[in-house]
Amino acid sequence: MIATPAAAVVLAAGDGTRMKSRTSKMLHAIGGRTLVAHAMLTVGETNAPYLVGVVRAHRDAVAAEISAVWPGALIADQDDIPGTGRATECALNVLPADLRGTVLVTYGDTPLLASQTLLELTTVHESASNAVTVLTARVPDPTGYGRIVRDAHGVRSIVEHKDAVSGGDQETLAIDEINSGTYAFDAEVLRSSLKSVSIDNIQGEKYLTDVLGIARGAGARVDAHIVTDTWQIEGVNNKVQLAAMEKELNRRTLERLMREQGVIVADPATTWVDVGVSVGSDTRIDPGCQLLGTTTIGVGCTIGPDVTLKDTEVHNGASVIRTHAEFALIGEDAAVGPFSYLRAGTTLGKGGKIGGFVETKNAQIGDETKVPHLTYCGDATIGKGVNIGAGTIFANYDGVAKYHIDVGAYSFVGSNSVIVAPCTIGDGVYVAAGSVVVNDIEPGYLGVTRAQQRNVDGWVARRRTDTKTHEAAEAAKNANLDATHQYTKTEDQQGDSPE
Repeated sequence: MIATPAAAVVLAAGDGTRMKSRTSKMLHAIGGRTLVAHAMLTVGETNAPYLVGVVRAHRDAVAAEISAVWPGALIADQDDIPGTGRATECALNVLPADLRGTVLVTYGDTPLLASQTLLELTTVHESASNAVTVLTARVPDPTGYGRIVRDAHGVRSIVEHKDAVSGGDQETLAIDEINSGTYAFDAEVLRSSLKSVSIDNIQGEKYLTDVLGIARGAGARVDAHIVTDTWQIEGVNNKVQLAAMEKELNRRTLERLMREQGVIVADPATTWVDVGVSVGSDTRIDPGCQLLGTTTIGVGCTIGPDVTLKDTEVHNGASVIRTHAEFALIGEDAAVGPFSYLRAGTTLGKGGKIGGFVETKNAQIGDETKVPHLTYCGDATIGKGVNIGAGTIFANYDGVAKYHIDVGAYSFVGSNSVIVAPCTIGDGVYVAAGSVVVNDIEPGYLGVTRAQQRNVDGWVARRRTDTKTHEAAEAAKNANLDATHQYTKTEDQQGDSPE
């Protein structure tokens, strides 16, 4: 039977100076979540009744993040006494004084630690009636890590690497079992032992590891639980490690999508997916894609190549190619791209199309409606089955305020038109190419705003004499009548067609 801890503590008070950043280490993100968010969600998934985040450096920002991720979490402020032992003691101060059971202690910079591992640690701890159980791992190169020194009764002590080196303790240095810094404690043992932990050491810190020796000295059992997946105990101390951790997290995310969801990932090396993203089966993700935030993608979609989707919803069967979209919705069987930019508030209906070099923002585009190319469409509601011609501009901003445009169902807007907001184009309307629409158009009407075309005879001969243009014109005039007719189209041949 899986045991549940009584409380879980996340230590997130450190300065993180090796990150070389003005931002707290805890607030650096991988896979779409901050390091401390990963840690809080992991301990939260153990169903511990109490969660505590211990803060100090960048106190307000880190505390706000903890509360946003897990609103019921308690915040403990570490005081001027340094050390993991003191941080844990501060956490106990915000927990009930009569708390009994297992207290888990872990760190805010170990984002790959799994909740299942913490539950296993708790179960091993309680089933063996241990006072302390430390999570450990065996690694090929233990340099820099605290070594787990065992005897017949369990874990005798944890020896820091620098102490073993300074003491010339080759036997301890040869140990390959290392301390992860994650522990399961009996709450009463932890509380009483921390009172006896001294800061009388070179660093002047209150070490949490000293609790193990105190517990052993009191005759309590101290043991270890070995985890084989060593990535789970890896911490982030600098940006090189941050990058390595994100790469490993991404690998795991893609593997989960492929194995568990049936997603096709053409090139995992160039595909980045945040942990909060969901993708349906038989969707194909081509190279060069980033799926970020809370993006959701349905089944049987084609995403990529070269697509970035952030907090975007893509319905079944849609195709998205070389596109950047944020806070948008792409409907079932719709097509987007290439080279499209969907900004916040864009909704594309079922079977619709947003094509090349189109930018949309706060636009509701109806089912089967097409905005194929070279268009800006902002602050608009477009009905079903509309065709927006190339080069159309929705002029929604007058320099002070933004206004809305409505385009009715099955209307046709000719190429190179400008629709000036506020404006309503009714159902079944045609807008002639090159028009500037400033007034509403009733259903079934043709809207035309064109200046009369005027062809000035002889202008090239007078103004561009002895140019190649002039030579071409003269050659054409001297050619057969058919060729001459193509170059001298008269005014009475101009119609009132919308094209």
